[in-house]
Amino acid sequence: MAETKNLVEIERMQTGVRMEKRLLKVLKAVAELKDMSLGDLLEGIVLHAFEGKAPFSPQTLKEIEKLKGIYGLTLRASDSHRLKERR
Repeated sequence: MAETKNLVEIERMQTGVRMEKRLLKVLKAVAELKDMSLGDLLEGIVLHAFEGKAPFSPQTLKEIEKLKGIYGLTLRASDSHRLKERR
């Protein structure tokens, strides 16, 4: 039970975050692939980003590329500050 000794207790809050539809579909698929919740996946991504670390292994990135094709996600990081919501 050494695993439980290293756990960090936290408090979570429910949030209503809006996100691009295809991006959300890919994120949900990655979470399912990794057998984790969407919230856990997002927490991990953000914590890695805050430390300047890549959140995904090369294998996971290959899987994400396949999922992006399935869901038609063509957005790139360079698009992040140029998104405009459809009315």
